[in-house]
Amino acid sequence: MNQQDPFDWTDDEARRRAQAGLVRTLRPRPAEQDLLDLASNDYLGLARHPEVTGAAADAAHRWGAGATGSRLVTGSTTLHAELERELAEFCGFESALVLSSGYAANLAALTALTARDGLLLSDAGNHASIVDGCRLSRAETVVVPHASPDAVAKTLGEHPGRRALVVSDAVFSVDGDAAPLAELAAVCRTHGAALLADDAHGLGVLGAGGRGTPAAAGLAGAPGVVVTLTLSKSLGSQGGAILGPARVIDHLVNAARTFIFDTGLAPAAVGGALAALRLLRREPARADRAREVAGELHRRLTGAGLTAVRPDAAVVSVRAPSPEAAVRWAADCRTAGLAVGCFRPPSVPDGVSRIRLTARADLTERQIGAAVRTVVAAAPDRGQ
Repeated sequence: MNQQDPFDWTDDEARRRAQAGLVRTLRPRPAEQDLLDLASNDYLGLARHPEVTGAAADAAHRWGAGATGSRLVTGSTTLHAELERELAEFCGFESALVLSSGYAANLAALTALTARDGLLLSDAGNHASIVDGCRLSRAETVVVPHASPDAVAKTLGEHPGRRALVVSDAVFSVDGDAAPLAELAAVCRTHGAALLADDAHGLGVLGAGGRGTPAAAGLAGAPGVVVTLTLSKSLGSQGGAILGPARVIDHLVNAARTFIFDTGLAPAAVGGALAALRLLRREPARADRAREVAGELHRRLTGAGLTAVRPDAAVVSVRAPSPEAAVRWAADCRTAGLAVGCFRPPSVPDGVSRIRLTARADLTERQIGAAVRTVVAAAPDRGQ
């Protein structure tokens, strides 16, 4: 008797992905490569900075390769406590909690700060980690139109008296636009709701000296505001964190499952992030430079006839006519020596495919010019 392989269905899924031009593949990168990198999220150019890599190595030698357990057992070191203290101080919040990733931070905040009978309002452009956190929270979730405080106010007004949490990316990863956080916070105060902002793409780029989007919006330390962020972008390391009032952070320590049951962040990542944060404090102009580079990329690309969204932070998004064209565009750029990101459905909420360039504070004028020339020369259709 012939038995069917229980995973035969994956072949059908693979065929559907191929027909839709949505096949994803892993491409391991070598330690050294000739590509000009505008695909990573290393906004400040700190991932290979000798102070950062040196601190990561020192931490591994001192504390070991891994955290050895969850944060509540053996996974908390004095280094973790230093990073939490300095992150909170730098960003202007009362307290901070470090987790193993930004994804885990969003899941922690969304599942522990809501209730089954609560209400979650989530921006239509939010990152997948927020979408998944909303699903896991078991709260009623309402997806509101992108960057619309009026829609948030209307929805909250339709649910008076309910415990509510409004969640939004602070800087959206697809188009690089910043959320209207000040307006959202005002709506939340009026209706007694809390605001959760994911500042993964704002820390190190926006706000005075890179203190983040909430600081730029005048919300640092606000009592009804909680912020999640990642250590893997501007700080060039790995991990995530949640910032907010001390009583909220204490609650997360006791209630957030992706904190309680996950192994703590490796000491090397903690040491690297802490060194990067201290370097940013000493060199705040890095944040200004990242924004300048993004603005220059946008100016030159649009001047060449391409359709690019004006960046609020360090993400420069250039629209492509189709998923296939976006893949081909990114591949042609790579062949010419330039690495760029490629975003296509279902990763983009509006269904529009793009290539994405991430500005870096350490890019030279020559590198900016070379990147623009390569993107323009490889463009599949400048009319789109």
